[in-house]
Amino acid sequence: MTPDQEYVLKTVKSRDVHFVRFWFTDVLGRMKSFAVSPNELVHAFEEGIGFDGSSVDGFAGSQVCDMLAFPEAATFQVLPWRPDSDAVARMFCTIKTPQGELFESDPRRILARAMDRAAQAGYEFNLGPEVEYFYFRDSGVGPDGKPVLLDKGGYFDLTSLDSASDLRRDTVLTLEKMGIPVEYSHHESGPSQHEVDLRFSDAMSMADAVMTYKMVVKEVAASHGVFASFMPMPRSDTPGSGMHLHMSLFDEEGRNAFFDPAAADAMYLSDVARHFIAGVLHFAPEYCLITNQFVNSYKRLAHPSTPHFVGWGQTSRSTIVRVPGHKPTKELGCRIVLRSPDPACNPYLACAAVLSAGLEGIKQQMDPGEPCDGDACGFSLLPETLGEALGLFESSELMRDVLGAHVHRYLIEQKRAEWREFLAGVTDWEIERYLEVL
Repeated sequence: MTPDQEYVLKTVKSRDVHFVRFWFTDVLGRMKSFAVSPNELVHAFEEGIGFDGSSVDGFAGSQVCDMLAFPEAATFQVLPWRPDSDAVARMFCTIKTPQGELFESDPRRILARAMDRAAQAGYEFNLGPEVEYFYFRDSGVGPDGKPVLLDKGGYFDLTSLDSASDLRRDTVLTLEKMGIPVEYSHHESGPSQHEVDLRFSDAMSMADAVMTYKMVVKEVAASHGVFASFMPMPRSDTPGSGMHLHMSLFDEEGRNAFFDPAAADAMYLSDVARHFIAGVLHFAPEYCLITNQFVNSYKRLAHPSTPHFVGWGQTSRSTIVRVPGHKPTKELGCRIVLRSPDPACNPYLACAAVLSAGLEGIKQQMDPGEPCDGDACGFSLLPETLGEALGLFESSELMRDVLGAHVHRYLIEQKRAEWREFLAGVTDWEIERYLEVL
């Protein structure tokens, strides 16, 4: 038994833990869980716990239903929002087949494969996400048919307008109790819109942290009698919510491979960084279905304040990749930000797709072109609809390789069905615009 596993068993006993939730996600990024008795933990560490994989969207068909969940002891945390007595804890799981083989359609496994490819090239992928969301007064809608906003605050507001300060405070404290460090939190630009930024970490730890973060935000909101939503565009009269990804590669000596103090420009970007940027840009239309996976995601991308040009720069807010210039000469501060993803994505698949695109850029020594610090600069656009993104994703050899044939095919089938259902639906906008005049 490993030291991490021994720590789990001791903590379960000392903290009066009576339920241990095994967490994993389906292909669309929805949290799945079942609770295990502490008496079963030794068995679970050694042999896994069986469950019906055919009931998890995207895992497998009815012909492959038997799966095993192996808890990762290093991810053990007691859930702070549950009672101290008869406490509840959680661990993320690795999914395996009955033969003991890693299940290749598990989203965590897909990210692990991409990280292995990065390691083979001599890199570790580090991420720091900015995750935006909205608070609403209740789960219903107001007289105008829209979710009811909690406040009328704006960017960085700290006044009576920002009535969610205590919500954010409790969220940050809860995250820190679960070992997830937070850099800062603030009110976002939209009314009732908020953001918490997590300190950068390796990609797997960060994807786990994002899933935990979303759960914590919702649990804390419910405890205050409101609810939180990570829907990309919950109202048409507010900005949408994004999940900006701050990214860098570190080499085997622990140095930032994106930083070059001898670079000719003021951004101090290495050739590795430029090739990585080029790959991220080149494949952005193909992985857009992963980073922006719902019909509603493209309502956000259509908003004027959302980056939608497939280009890069330092000051431009209209390009999907930006190079922050806060501390240009500091090695640890050298990074790029992908600003197009939204928080409704599956973070494991999104990180795997973006990392693989960047690695392909390095492999092929792609050129990102000149940076743009204007508006459009002649760049192409991201897909404007889920239907357009679906076509590009379906023909992508890279995405098929990254995700595996089964997950790639499953997403095509699910998103094609979603797109057709959306096209067949009649919206309130259509009724208001056409019913009386046609």
